[in-house]
Amino acid sequence: MEREFYVVIEKDEDGFLVGEVPQLRGCYAQGRTLDELMANIREAIELALEDTDATETIPEFVGVQRVLVP
Repeated sequence: MEREFYVVIEKDEDGFLVGEVPQLRGCYAQGRTLDELMANIREAIELALEDTDATETIPEFVGVQRVLVP
């Protein structure tokens, strides 16, 4: 069964791309390129799902909103 997850991607101070899956606690990965990051985050997701209790509900990702603060 395929599942769909969203990845929030940022660039760190060393130029690496860092991805986080907000729906899965502690699910992070990094890569020098987007392709490398996505391969690494898929692996991280698979490992996180192995550690997830079968009865645990994975929260629905709602979205990201930009907030401007003066």
